[in-house]
Amino acid sequence: MPKDTSIKTVLIIGSGPIVIGQACEFDYSGTQAARSLREEGIKVVLVNSNPATIMTDPMMADRVYLLPLTTESIEQILQENDIDAVLPTMGGQTALNLCKEAEELGLWKEYNVRLIGVDIKAIDKAEDRELFRQWMIELGIQVATAKTANSFLEGKEFAQEIGFPLVIRPSFTLGGTGGGFVHDKDELDEALNRGLQASPIHEVLVEKAVLGWKEFELELLRDAANNVCIICTVENFDPMGVHTGDSITVAPSMTLSDTGMQLMRNTAIRMMRDLGNFSGGCNVQFAMNPETEEIIAIEINPRVSRSSALASKATGYPIAKIAAKLAIGYNLDELENQITKTTSAYFEPALDYVIVKIPRWNFDKFKGANDTLGLQMKSVGEVMAIGRSFNEAVQKACQSLENNAIGLGYYGKSLMRAEELLEYIKTPKWDRIFRIKDALMAGVSVGTISKATNGIDRWFLSEIQKLCVLEKKIAEYNLDTLPADLLRDAKVNGFSDAQIAEIMGHGNTEEAVYARRKELGINRVYKMVDTCSAEFEAKTPYFYSTFDAPAKSDLSAGDLVHNESKVSDRKKIIVLGSGPNRIGQGIEFDYCCVHGLLAIKEAGYEAIMMNCNPETVSTDFDMADKLYFEPVYWEHVRELIEYEKPAGVIVQLGGQTALKLAEKIKDMGVAIMGTSFDNMDIAEDRGRFSDMLKELKIPYPEYGSAWTVDEAVQIANRVGYPVLVRPSYVLGGQRMRIVLNDDEVERAVISLLKHIPGNKILIDHFLDRCQEAEVDAIYDGENFHVMGVMEHIEPAGIHSGDSNAVLPAFNLSPMEVTTMEHYAEKIARALDIRGLINIQFAIKDGTVYVIEANPRASRTTPFIAKAYQIPYLNIATKVMIGANKLTDFKFEKKLTGYAIKEPVFSFNKFPGVNKELGPEMKSTGEAIRFIKNLKDPYFRQLYKDRSMFLSK
Repeated sequence: MPKDTSIKTVLIIGSGPIVIGQACEFDYSGTQAARSLREEGIKVVLVNSNPATIMTDPMMADRVYLLPLTTESIEQILQENDIDAVLPTMGGQTALNLCKEAEELGLWKEYNVRLIGVDIKAIDKAEDRELFRQWMIELGIQVATAKTANSFLEGKEFAQEIGFPLVIRPSFTLGGTGGGFVHDKDELDEALNRGLQASPIHEVLVEKAVLGWKEFELELLRDAANNVCIICTVENFDPMGVHTGDSITVAPSMTLSDTGMQLMRNTAIRMMRDLGNFSGGCNVQFAMNPETEEIIAIEINPRVSRSSALASKATGYPIAKIAAKLAIGYNLDELENQITKTTSAYFEPALDYVIVKIPRWNFDKFKGANDTLGLQMKSVGEVMAIGRSFNEAVQKACQSLENNAIGLGYYGKSLMRAEELLEYIKTPKWDRIFRIKDALMAGVSVGTISKATNGIDRWFLSEIQKLCVLEKKIAEYNLDTLPADLLRDAKVNGFSDAQIAEIMGHGNTEEAVYARRKELGINRVYKMVDTCSAEFEAKTPYFYSTFDAPAKSDLSAGDLVHNESKVSDRKKIIVLGSGPNRIGQGIEFDYCCVHGLLAIKEAGYEAIMMNCNPETVSTDFDMADKLYFEPVYWEHVRELIEYEKPAGVIVQLGGQTALKLAEKIKDMGVAIMGTSFDNMDIAEDRGRFSDMLKELKIPYPEYGSAWTVDEAVQIANRVGYPVLVRPSYVLGGQRMRIVLNDDEVERAVISLLKHIPGNKILIDHFLDRCQEAEVDAIYDGENFHVMGVMEHIEPAGIHSGDSNAVLPAFNLSPMEVTTMEHYAEKIARALDIRGLINIQFAIKDGTVYVIEANPRASRTTPFIAKAYQIPYLNIATKVMIGANKLTDFKFEKKLTGYAIKEPVFSFNKFPGVNKELGPEMKSTGEAIRFIKNLKDPYFRQLYKDRSMFLSK
């Protein structure tokens, strides 16, 4: 069946601001779908309220609506456009729920719009827990014993019937919102209340908990001819009881027998074929009894999901892109395989590598949060790593996490005794896999650990045990006595150079280990992600690194034979990505990277992307000329630079992650595109920066820097309370505190030194009750252009990422705005910026003070680009690489009225945590809202509440 030619215009619904449980994987899916439909000549209209994503960029669709995701917005779009079909499966649960609400109001019918990619009956069948249960029973597929309750009373009654432990699962929610375990009757009331309130239809499933069973997910695609293909089977490292978004997951599944695999495949295909008459993607989750291999169906999601972004990156099979084409009528066998370009899309990828995904949490941002992992998702992002074995992939994933891990293991940090460790790993927490390794190192057996963790498969534990055996061997040597084959073995198993140095101790360094293995010819080789185990030649430039070259003595033809990444003779630029999403560093940097890549290509260079975040568009296989899916971790970055020999590296677009590597890149003698390292360092180093401001005669708050508690107290008294205490070189206001007296300074500094030992501590006088504003600008060495001036509604003291901010400024006098722009230009010239700079100001009693400058893309750059409809990041990148001057561009700002950046929080994931805001950032995402003027009731309310949540 070729495509349906009656579909000329499609509406794609996005997923709104990023919250825990619904992150930028839907931005990735929506972007892929939009590109896929436009390839077919279909007009795409997009609605989404998230300004930080590439999905809402004007280049992605024919028309983009930056509106709140409500039925009012949908109606406005239907009135203004002639829409034939709506595709709601790319925007997570938000889009599905909105689509269903519009259906109930009769909007689709009234405007003659049909639903593609899913049907309403299928959404109900999959999302309504009771309908799902009845449907499974009809199909003869086992489900856990359960009953659906619509009231508190029913819930209590069913709980008694079924018996503990229980699971409470609300209907129509995402990321397990409102769900939870109930181990005994004391916990029941609270869990029932929470679940009933979280469900939009106030319905929960009270279900027998199958704790200790194994959990699997399958990603499927189905076309109108009822062809189904299974793209990927993902196995959870953690047994049932931890939400899949908080689970370490592995693909392909490692511990599944052939019979178990076939049973699951056949069941999933039956479920998808019976779900409804639609074409598109879906995700099915099963639990399996490890003893008997019986399976029960947990849920089916008739949309692309968090795991389908992972599955796309893991296999190189672009699920959302193909799902969009199936939705407009194509069959699987009519579409080409995007990787080989010669075979059809009706094939199931085969992997000759292992993928490990590890989630990234931010519990330190939520004081008093319960950090036990359960049915309700709590992670804010994730990393994915590719290796030739589980061990290599898991260690690479640990190096990608950006929590100072140099591999799997706690090195020299808080060592517990074996019995403490056994007790600790009984509860799933974010660092459980690190503690399991500690327990194995301490001699606890695989069987004991499997029992303590309620059934983590012994295969995984035996693999980690192999790492422990290797580690103990390495510890017996020094660098000059370490045998070459042992060093090679360690590298094959994913040990980083820093980790090997740490294990040997005796003052060995990462640098020395690196030199030694280079001498022995133990080099990374780059392999292609080709989806078909190299059966067909792949055409995609998508690579990962591994170690499988022969030892130096066997080198006859050199190890280049093993390198599937061929270095071209073009001039290249490497863009370093921002690693896993976390609070303070989110999707907006992915937006910056995508624009950077496109600008580099337009300027005639080869664009190379390096990142490890599977949820992003920058890691899509056809965004860069070459993609290296690797940890943004020094050893990997260095080896890639040595291999590709780029003309330069861009660190301005990847947030603090990339910036932290700038000095080492400069020391290698590689050009940093844009602002030089030394000038970036002046902006980061408070002392050097304030000296510069003093010379420029620009006011700044009194400050000092300290290394000890006593120095800190002296400085605090000199600059005057209240003071702001913080570490240098951090993003998102990490560990910043406002303190009011000597005791509090002492407590704050002791806590900082404990968490970030050896870091310089900055102490600034805190300007209370003052206005805060920021300027984003571009400087090319001669010309200075202000992209935008944003004024915060909240007073200074609330982190800029947590403030509602208005573009352009609404309350500052023209004189204050001009002064800010003037200071910004002076700073840009003094720092000799090339490209982007963001400067934060505080305005008190008519005086403009500079708080800080960031010589990189900021959280607000995508927002300004969207509000004014100017491709600022493309322009900034071209300035950075010296391809253009600002005078080559025309700037027409198209904004009538004001744009408000509204932060969005995920406090509801942490019951019992206060919503208090201070200098440390806590928001997980943001939305954009346009208002005509300052009489707008929404704005007036915000202005009234502006100081309410300020705390320290």
